[in-house]
Amino acid sequence: MRLTTTIFKLAFLTAAIALAFSARATSIQELVRIQGQGDTILQGFGLVMGLPGTGDSGENMMIAKPMVALLEQQGLPISEADLEDSRSIAIVEITCRIPEQGARRDDRFDVTVMAINNPQSLAGGQLFLTPLRGPYATHGVYAIAEGPLEIEGDNPTTGRVRKGARIVEDILAPSISSDGSLTLVIDPNVSGWTTSQLIASTINQDRVGFDDSADEIAYALDDRTVRVQIPQAERRDPAAFISDILSIRFDPSLLSLPARVVINEREGVIVVTDDVEISPTILAHGDLMITTVSQAGAPNETETSRWATLDTTRPEERSTRLQDLLAAFKQLDVPVNDQIAILMELHRTGALHAELVID
Repeated sequence: MRLTTTIFKLAFLTAAIALAFSARATSIQELVRIQGQGDTILQGFGLVMGLPGTGDSGENMMIAKPMVALLEQQGLPISEADLEDSRSIAIVEITCRIPEQGARRDDRFDVTVMAINNPQSLAGGQLFLTPLRGPYATHGVYAIAEGPLEIEGDNPTTGRVRKGARIVEDILAPSISSDGSLTLVIDPNVSGWTTSQLIASTINQDRVGFDDSADEIAYALDDRTVRVQIPQAERRDPAAFISDILSIRFDPSLLSLPARVVINEREGVIVVTDDVEISPTILAHGDLMITTVSQAGAPNETETSRWATLDTTRPEERSTRLQDLLAAFKQLDVPVNDQIAILMELHRTGALHAELVID
């Protein structure tokens, strides 16, 4: 009985450790894409019809003439008189974004519609049947767009047609190269020689015992790309092999990514990784003053003069965490715009020990 209980406890502990690792592990497919895999933009010019007197006027026909010619080339004949005599029509540009996974016939996607002339509003209009082509002149028709328009946001001359584009020609994901290899492109936010080498070595370690050959199948080309050679036995049906490679999991702490501060000025958002530190500094901004001190154990103070001190967590390195500074900002009700300005100045002086990314 005691032996059975011990075995059960060991099994439970092993399962708990496995679950803990799984919870913090990441997969290769979260960090990379296959080269040639990316969004595809389809575009076309068409008409929004049925507008309640808010469409294009005939006053700017010099703009409308080339659009009329283009519409005729796309199989939508219309005369200038049709535009002059009615404000129920508007000439629009239509775009459709196809995800990196590609698309198959009869798949449907949203389309964005934007006026290119001078209508008052596209509200209440219907997008007329419009062919959508690839981004280059030599590309054929990949989708047909049509449907009722919905205005989004405050701009009445831009809208969206939900599921308005129907794919009529397959848009395929990248195929395997003729030499039986594929190239993995690392996301720029996590790229680096450490990352590319880690991904290559992780793939090689995972494939040990799967192939007759002991040769490595993955190697880093540079800081953003990893080449993977598909074994001969897998090339006839490589889908399962590629899926196995992309689903390999590992501990993300092995990436050794640099400390980073990401700022979105437009939205007023600051994102900080846990390891960002700042050097001993005195900050003065308006009636705000914050001092970082180099002696551990000094008390934090907040006075009516909006003054505070920050302790360094490791006195021998004379630095303090940026998280503590942000906490002091919150305590002193410092506006986000002022926080962003201070962080930029800290980075400029070299006191901010992190990569600064401004969106």
